[in-house]
Amino acid sequence: MRRSPYHSLFFVVAVLAATGVVTAQDLGTARRGLMPVPASVEWKVGRLSIDRTFTVALSGKTDERLRNYVFRVMRRLEGRTVLELSRGTLTEPANAALLIETASTGNAIPKLGDDESYKLEISDKQAKLTASTTVGAMRGLETVLQLLAGDKAGFYLPAVSINDKPRFPWRGLMIDSARHFQPMDVLKRNLDAMAAVKLNVLHWHLTEDQGFRVESKKLPELHQMGSDGNFYSQTEIREVIGYAADRGIRVMPEFDMPGHATAWVVSHPEIASAPGPYKIERRPGIFDPTLDPTNEKTYKLLEVFFKEMSSLFPDAYMHIGGDENEGKQWDANASIQAFMKQKGIKSNHELQTYFNTRILVFLKKNGKTMMGWDEIFQPSLPKEVVIHSWRGQKALAEAAKQGFAGVLSSGYYIDLMFPAREHYVVDPLPADTPLNAEEQKRVLGGEATMWSEWVSPDTIDSRIWPRTAAIAERLWSERNVNDVDDMYRRLGLVSIQLEELGLTHRKNRTMLLRRLVQGEDISGLQTLISLVEPVKQYRRYQQRPQTMLSPLTGLVDAAQADADGVLRFNQAVKDALDKNSSTRNLNEVRTLLANWREAARSLQPVMENSPSLFEAKQLANDLEILSAIGMEALSFIEAKSVPPNGWREEKLKNLTEIAKPKAALEFRVVESVEKLVEAAGGN
Repeated sequence: MRRSPYHSLFFVVAVLAATGVVTAQDLGTARRGLMPVPASVEWKVGRLSIDRTFTVALSGKTDERLRNYVFRVMRRLEGRTVLELSRGTLTEPANAALLIETASTGNAIPKLGDDESYKLEISDKQAKLTASTTVGAMRGLETVLQLLAGDKAGFYLPAVSINDKPRFPWRGLMIDSARHFQPMDVLKRNLDAMAAVKLNVLHWHLTEDQGFRVESKKLPELHQMGSDGNFYSQTEIREVIGYAADRGIRVMPEFDMPGHATAWVVSHPEIASAPGPYKIERRPGIFDPTLDPTNEKTYKLLEVFFKEMSSLFPDAYMHIGGDENEGKQWDANASIQAFMKQKGIKSNHELQTYFNTRILVFLKKNGKTMMGWDEIFQPSLPKEVVIHSWRGQKALAEAAKQGFAGVLSSGYYIDLMFPAREHYVVDPLPADTPLNAEEQKRVLGGEATMWSEWVSPDTIDSRIWPRTAAIAERLWSERNVNDVDDMYRRLGLVSIQLEELGLTHRKNRTMLLRRLVQGEDISGLQTLISLVEPVKQYRRYQQRPQTMLSPLTGLVDAAQADADGVLRFNQAVKDALDKNSSTRNLNEVRTLLANWREAARSLQPVMENSPSLFEAKQLANDLEILSAIGMEALSFIEAKSVPPNGWREEKLKNLTEIAKPKAALEFRVVESVEKLVEAAGGN
């Protein structure tokens, strides 16, 4: 029988204490909540009680950031324990339950390569957290929170010795605020969540065809004409940078060019590669407007802009995008073609390299390092340019071989709604990497990417979390921490813990469902939504065409990747079909199938009277058919009888139809029902 993810922690610790050192891989089985898994752990005998007298002391070089972080951690600890805890820190370390010792404060504004390591020693007398920097102490404090356990004797921290550091220095989340503007509270709660799972870079995508989201005091027409009034003031941007820094997170802006440039040329058609006028794009996709790399006006404007932005954003890196420029306007512009001929530029790729080289001068002049997507890669570029790869590990490795540092995002596109397991198995440096030791150092890490064509402030959290916690582990923990089942077990608890930071990834689902049925009972709808997921990749474009002005409040917007009912049913079927399966396993599958049937029947009248759900009515019918097919298959399996001729083929044909998307949603349990049919047909 499969062990519950909520089994007793104390029992596990007691067993492991007898064996001494626990490897990082073993830790996943041992600790239900540690994510990312630390580099080294040694369990010991004992426990440190947590009660109302639990206090914290700071020692060594400390700063206001750490004191504030401790305060926030204590409030979260209060929320989990329902204990009123100290509001300050002690000055006498010996009397504290938790002593935090830091050798230096580190950089007030985080930088790439900051020391994030820490050591944590917990005995039955005291917990001691030692770090070289404030940020290292922050990372250790998150581990302390994850170690919290409880039993009939009360709350406690298990005795343990942890020595931890990140595998990669660049562990990021890209948030696209350009296609759909995201308010300040969205950014802040996601920064809190990033810190909780030890991510350290907010890559902020601020310009797109659909919007120019940053205030420019030097060129105010850019945001005034390119944003619909939805932009971040420079005061707000500084607020975000400060908020992130207080959590040990860098903020790197992206200003996309020379493609994805519609919002630039709304106010400045003179720097476009084709005559205007232009207006903000309302559709998703790739569009033609492109900056003119042969026009000196382009560079005069960008030089002013980058100087201003370099003063606003303190991070050493600045992202210029550079992706998906199809060059259609360049091909059609006789002046640009003449320029290319005159300069001996043989392709649009070479022309973009010319553009990038000119931009690089501005960035270097302002002390910035250029970063851009795969398309900017050209061996002739200066080696300090950083390549951001959406094309994959092979492309990243090729850049590293050529001497370029790089960051991986291929495999981490969370907007495409793939399950966490598919992100989790992608490694910036896989075991079979062709890179030598020196070249491997150029692979800085990775970023999850939240492109925002299909997200609103109400749904963005559910598209980022909790799957990004799995990516965070891949970037922090050792490569051999790769047990997918154990990752899911811990991810479920982390998902709940993230709610204390204000994330809405769980609670907003029911809000969206209630809105769709206007007060009707949503229990049947909750069952349905737990068994379907949004279509993957970019199929939503074709399945359910929408614009940037369309409301994102449909059933597909309430659905999530890794739907909980899908995970539960698929595991139940796997257990039931195991050769060592018991009757109890079969009964669990039967119970779930019966629940589907009841939900489907209750949904029929709800959907008939809810116009917002008309597009999804077939899903309710399909759910009842799925239940019936599964029940039939179970009856044959249990009776060990042979189904009638043609039964298997008929049911598989039905399942093929049910698997087809409706309302941009698809059942993710069809494959498991197919396995039941195959098992029944094989008796």
